[in-house]
Amino acid sequence: MSSLPRTLKQVSSFFERLPGIGEKSANRLAFYLLRMPEEDLKDFGGFVSRLKENTKRCRVCMNLTENDICSICDDTSRNKTRITIVEDVLDLLSMETGNIYDGLYHVLHGRIDPLNHIGPDEIEIESLIPRIIDENTDKLLVTEVILATNPDMEGEATAMYIRNRLQDINKNRDEKVLITRLGYGMPMGGNLEYADYMTLRKALENRRGF
Repeated sequence: MSSLPRTLKQVSSFFERLPGIGEKSANRLAFYLLRMPEEDLKDFGGFVSRLKENTKRCRVCMNLTENDICSICDDTSRNKTRITIVEDVLDLLSMETGNIYDGLYHVLHGRIDPLNHIGPDEIEIESLIPRIIDENTDKLLVTEVILATNPDMEGEATAMYIRNRLQDINKNRDEKVLITRLGYGMPMGGNLEYADYMTLRKALENRRGF
């Protein structure tokens, strides 16, 4: 590493700071950039330098976009009565794979994590409420909210907090918003022998008629 030219070393050191990238992978990426055609490298540098400037949060769902409203919220063919809540944009992209879901999203950009001093006010929960109920008319704007936070301790805590907020909205109402949670359990092709107890418990809880 010490024998590398200074600029190449700096590029490699930057890559090494990225998640999942070790020293050898960082060196390979730096050398790959060095071998790129000059024009491609300039384009790449331009994209990186403009990344934050051209990327912002959708003012409706908090998805990442270059416009005020993202393409999903702007799509008139989507089901506007259903909102799926995800922790981050990568989760949204997973949900969009295969066209299995036609509703809208709300991106929290995090989850409740007291050990790291992240509370409900540090993530996008308050911006969700006006999408559920019109505060002026007290009318429900959606029929279902799907909680799709991750099935770990922090994800469950976040889902429970949001569920409680939504249950408060449902109190003393004839018309209620349906609150659902993604089902979890055995994956296709999975083997019971290697499943942990939480996976098995969820699989039992989410069992259905056959």
